[in-house]
Amino acid sequence: MNTRAWIVFLDESGVSLLPQIRRTYAPRGCTPLLRHRLNWKRASMAAALGYHSTDYDRGPRLCFHLKPGSYDTTALIEVLEQVKAFYRDEPVILVWDGLSAHWSRAMRAWVTEQDWLTLERLSAYAPELNPVELLWSSLKKRELANLAGDHLADVADATEQGVHRINHNQHLPWSYLAHTGLTIHPPHPPN
Repeated sequence: MNTRAWIVFLDESGVSLLPQIRRTYAPRGCTPLLRHRLNWKRASMAAALGYHSTDYDRGPRLCFHLKPGSYDTTALIEVLEQVKAFYRDEPVILVWDGLSAHWSRAMRAWVTEQDWLTLERLSAYAPELNPVELLWSSLKKRELANLAGDHLADVADATEQGVHRINHNQHLPWSYLAHTGLTIHPPHPPN
């Protein structure tokens, strides 16, 4: 295993036009109403959150992808091509879960041709080890909370605003990585 590589966690999640219902505040007697169109249109998003294993000053890096519909092996290979460009062909150790598209024959065949990429599998039933899960939680509790958009573009815009919010705060990506309890080298991110 290359010790001078980016350690990158990748995960996918879905969003739809159905709002993420969250608690909110309102004046007594004025119950807030959330009106939406009961539309099931869905989009999928993928995020890759990584840090350099030996050069801490490079900071955490977040790569984001959004598409209508859902991910399959072909779409995930396109995401990995973007990850490759995002990390400028530097060595990447990619950590992801056991989704069938992650470990399909086509994916494994494609990965064997990539000299920049090494795959590692997260433990089964351990989403708390993936820092990208915290990113999804943050987006769904803030930018997507109670959002009743008419079009997927509304959801996409809100999601991208959330990703920009997270990218502009160096402490948030580090906190997502540290919250997993995994050993991160260097061990102490800056305050």
